[in-house]
Amino acid sequence: MVPSKTAVILVGYQNDYFAKDGILRGVIEPVSSVDTVLEKSVAFVNALAPSDVMLISTPIVLTPEYRALASPVGILNAIKESGAFASGTVGADHIPELKALGDRVAYVHGKVGFNAFSNTDLGDVLQRRGIENVLVAGMVTSLCIDSTGRAAYERGYNVAIVADCTSARTETEQRFFCEHVFPLYGRTTTSVEVLAELGLATH
Repeated sequence: MVPSKTAVILVGYQNDYFAKDGILRGVIEPVSSVDTVLEKSVAFVNALAPSDVMLISTPIVLTPEYRALASPVGILNAIKESGAFASGTVGADHIPELKALGDRVAYVHGKVGFNAFSNTDLGDVLQRRGIENVLVAGMVTSLCIDSTGRAAYERGYNVAIVADCTSARTETEQRFFCEHVFPLYGRTTTSVEVLAELGLATH
């Protein structure tokens, strides 16, 4: 992969998932995997920061009335019922480790569902930069990660899911998607493998 032609889409790196008191932290089982994903992800983005790889965060932020979730089901209903990702709340804010990177991370706003391309200008951002390779990391593997990966593939990008920087609702679900679903439209990789491909190393 050529760094300047590569983008990492960071999905859901917000306090409601990753903070110790995050509203949706309990969605992931075991909860300890949330901390593992956070540790791996922070090391990954910090290693990428000096490179030409584009780092893009696509947060989900919803109005307090949750107008975008008029008839939610599943986890979207859980988000609405719990008050997660409400605009102006600490839970909707980016994790401190991401904010510490300043303008090295580009923020694409407007996401209100699973797919980071829907209702946002993510596609235009990637196109303007001449991106060819899209790597996806974050929460939750079977929902936002899969939806975003599929959408990237449908737009002609080479897609890779960074498995150790993602987590599903259960370990079984994580293995299933990494082994059987992602290979249908892209590939499953790890942060270590990606850094090796790019000629970078963790610090």
